[in-house]
Amino acid sequence: MIWDDGSRIAHDAPGPLGWIRLLWRGGAMGLLVFGGLGVLLVVRTIERPLCGVRRPVTPSITVFVCRSALRILGLHYVRSGDPLRAGGAVVANHASWLDIFVLNAGKRIYFVSKSEVAGWPGIGWLARATGTVFIERTRTRAREQTSLIEERLLAGHRLLFFPEGTSTDGLRILPFKTTLFASFFSQNLRRRAVVQPVTVRYHAPVGADPRFYGWWGEMTFGGHLLRMLSAPRHGRVEVIYHRPLAAADFDSRKTLARACEAAIRSGYDRPAPGDAPGQG
Repeated sequence: MIWDDGSRIAHDAPGPLGWIRLLWRGGAMGLLVFGGLGVLLVVRTIERPLCGVRRPVTPSITVFVCRSALRILGLHYVRSGDPLRAGGAVVANHASWLDIFVLNAGKRIYFVSKSEVAGWPGIGWLARATGTVFIERTRTRAREQTSLIEERLLAGHRLLFFPEGTSTDGLRILPFKTTLFASFFSQNLRRRAVVQPVTVRYHAPVGADPRFYGWWGEMTFGGHLLRMLSAPRHGRVEVIYHRPLAAADFDSRKTLARACEAAIRSGYDRPAPGDAPGQG
């Protein structure tokens, strides 16, 4: 699929008010995120020896931080449907690094991410601290990755991954890669695994480029972050939790992946919600 490079979207440099917004939002979010991380690490030192792989307390800290970050940013959060209450997998479309905050704001989850992210400055550290599962998308490591995912799911974790394999401009959904869906058909998970498709749909501020929240192509994280923090106003993000699907009802990873993709695409066909913000 060929689509426009991110550098083709023109954005004005922040004016004086933009820099004030950037400093206020950036400072507040920095204190929130790193302060919350500090609390999380302290609690985890007690939680780890008592609970092992299970994390009954620390994910709630992550949810609080992410909900508060969206409020500071001014991005209205609108939710429909019900998140999984028990352990299982969640799959969603991927438009931006903001998805981390948006999806964590709805329910306690753990992301499944490519191994390279673990080495990214700042982001990698945060990801490791919050229990992200790092994987290598290679056939030689497939069995090992399946065992790791199986262990976390059997421990009652809700694992989230992005089957598109990359972020987009927020206006389209790329064909799903099916490799990770194989984990749900292992001997120990085949009869008990459930997967919940989730649509994340961003609505740009009035008058802004519809791709305002997308992060793709040659866009840098720093440039995109600056634009989010300095924006005079924000739009909203709609998170739609679809009906969970049982792996036992499908004959292969490919049919399960297609069903999840169809459900997530259906979220883009729904009428846009009203302007009234909501916090799920």
